[in-house]
Amino acid sequence: MSEDGFHVHGPHDHEMEHAQQGHDGAAHGASHTNSIAMFTAVIATVGAIFSYMGGATQASAGLYKNNAAIKKTEASNQWNFYQAKSSKQNLSELALELAPGSRKDFYDEAIKRYKTEKAEIKVEAEKLEAESKEWDHQSDEQMHQHHRWAQATTALQVAIAMAAIALMTRRKWLEWGMYGMGALGLGIGALALLHV
Repeated sequence: MSEDGFHVHGPHDHEMEHAQQGHDGAAHGASHTNSIAMFTAVIATVGAIFSYMGGATQASAGLYKNNAAIKKTEASNQWNFYQAKSSKQNLSELALELAPGSRKDFYDEAIKRYKTEKAEIKVEAEKLEAESKEWDHQSDEQMHQHHRWAQATTALQVAIAMAAIALMTRRKWLEWGMYGMGALGLGIGALALLHV
């Protein structure tokens, strides 16, 4: 300001005043860039967690499916054992009809023993089949979870890609799309967390 109270602003002074008041396009651009960068960092971190959860649920699904196959094999072994006892029982019943009277008690006892053993074997086989079905069910649930985590991760990756394009093009609709896709990814992640 001059001594007589008259002051002339230069172009540089005017721009400095606007920058200090937050009206500068460059300052606004930097703020805009910072908010997108922060969004990208947060979404990338959440996406990494979702990706880990997806991998963990996929590994669990494989383990549970393996357990189901083991139980199914054990059940099959029991049913084969049951069938062998049935064959022995049938042979004993035939022998009972053909054997002399002195051997009939022996075959009659064998038939009773085979019936008892078959009943025990059947209970064990059915128990193993039920365990196999339970492991299969748990595997299916884990695969469903895996797919949810994968969907959430994919949505977050698309949001990050949209953020990069929004930064380069400065298109507002891309920025809104980025936020929308990020929200969608977080929503799907919440469904995965809630086992939906």
